[in-house]
Amino acid sequence: MRAQFMLSAAIVALAIPATAQAQYYGNDEVTGGGGGSSQSAEPFGGRAEPENTRQRARITPYIEASQVVLQEISPGSDTVTYTQLAAGVDASVQGRNNGGSVSVRYERNIGYGDAAVDSDTITGIARGYTSVVPQVLTVEAGALAARTSVGQSGSSTFNSIEGIGEDTESEIYSVYAGPTLATQVGAAQVSAQYLFGYNRVEGPDVVPLDGAGAPVDIFDDSTVHSATASVALKPADVLPVGLAVSGGAYQEDISNLDQRVRDLNVRAGVTVPLTPSFAVTGGIGYEDVEVSSRDVARDVDGNPIVDSSGRFVTDGNAPRQIAFETDGLIWDVGVVWRPSSRTSLTASYGRRYDSDTYYGTFAYAPDSRSSLGVSVYDSLVGFGGQLTNSLAAVSTDFTAGRNPLTGDFNGCTSGAEGGGCLNGALGSIRSSVYRSRGVAANYSRQLGRLSAGVGLGYDRRTFLAAPNTVLAAADGLTDENYYATAFVSGPIGRNAGFNTNAYVNYIDNGTGLGGDATVLGAAASYNRNIWQGLSARAAVAVDHLDSELAAEDLTTASALFGLRYDF
Repeated sequence: MRAQFMLSAAIVALAIPATAQAQYYGNDEVTGGGGGSSQSAEPFGGRAEPENTRQRARITPYIEASQVVLQEISPGSDTVTYTQLAAGVDASVQGRNNGGSVSVRYERNIGYGDAAVDSDTITGIARGYTSVVPQVLTVEAGALAARTSVGQSGSSTFNSIEGIGEDTESEIYSVYAGPTLATQVGAAQVSAQYLFGYNRVEGPDVVPLDGAGAPVDIFDDSTVHSATASVALKPADVLPVGLAVSGGAYQEDISNLDQRVRDLNVRAGVTVPLTPSFAVTGGIGYEDVEVSSRDVARDVDGNPIVDSSGRFVTDGNAPRQIAFETDGLIWDVGVVWRPSSRTSLTASYGRRYDSDTYYGTFAYAPDSRSSLGVSVYDSLVGFGGQLTNSLAAVSTDFTAGRNPLTGDFNGCTSGAEGGGCLNGALGSIRSSVYRSRGVAANYSRQLGRLSAGVGLGYDRRTFLAAPNTVLAAADGLTDENYYATAFVSGPIGRNAGFNTNAYVNYIDNGTGLGGDATVLGAAASYNRNIWQGLSARAAVAVDHLDSELAAEDLTTASALFGLRYDF
């Protein structure tokens, strides 16, 4: 409950209206999920400022009261009935010097029957910024609260289908904040950014097992520090080519077994324009990376000690042991293509983390009614670090996707600046540090009065652990997560509307001993205005879980009927 209170306070604080203009800031390194310096310099003067500087605001607080029935279709036939009471707010305020969006919901579920379990849940996402010195110094912040379902091997999905209060449910919280500086010193562009993040998982009080029947240590909490700075000259300002010197420092401290990720790097880069819209880039630098941890505390028989939540207890007197380390030359080459303010592409290949690396982004918004975004990333982080970086990449002007029946945040956002999904970041909540590589794509479109979108991605995690420690069995294991989600919503006449979404997750357990799982489902809701802000709601959903570690597949159907009042 302490974490719930802290995160709900952070999310609500970001919902305070501000006069603002949506603007772009941050860097490709944050978007890509890594912890070092930016790997490419902007060749054409950075992103364009939005044309619309008028203040825009939408604030919709609401309350709901609903009755929900959940029916197990297979393998059993249990029925769960509960009352759902909820209050929340969806808001976005965009102006000249400040802006942000928030979607937060508090939900109280009251079950019936001897086996029923009551629950309180806060879910939501928020991103905002304020310009302390316009066009020079900006402070940004973000927060996330999500409910997920945790399976064997530590896999995690946004969609919990086994009923309210089940042991498989987990609550995930993340918050970050930091300043960004961007100024001109003579002909040079000077920029710097610092972010601090805190992440916590309030997991089930059970010990998930991998395919070999070994206990999996679930992430508890971590702190993240990330700092970058650069000095750059745009092409043609002084020389025909652009030049940049940058540096970065990243550290993530994970409470589980006192794990630590530390990354220090410097880089010099060049940008060579070949046409007004196309350039080639290259860079060379030095990087020092270290991943380390301590071992588990053991009893008199030498067995690992776990706490009441099933997590390993750290031996604070044990020496720190190295799981991964490398230092030396890093380099990259790439291209940047920006034919218009609505289209941009960056793609790079290089050497980092003592191996090949690929990363890039593509953004396309042919008009104000549609947008496409693709990101290819490569980073060495813990669960909290990847979640912080993914949250920092969310637009400050967004609409959050929610399950039409449960009201849970489904992991995806959409908006005029593009959208994105956090499903890849939450694909596994193992405590071990890992190398994360993958691709995420999101497309949204306004079809007349209808809104539609799809998000899909692939995330591959190769875990790192020190030899001769309790986590050594996870070293080198690779988990793969494939996910997709889609939605369509819109009005029906003047007084009614609908919302539908569907999702699928396939998780390939890296043990090679079984444990792969497929989770899929669909939901639809209908709402009709009764009087002023009062509306009636009805929703249905079907969910299915197919897991190799379960004796039988699980299929459930749910139905909801209730009232909602928008203030």
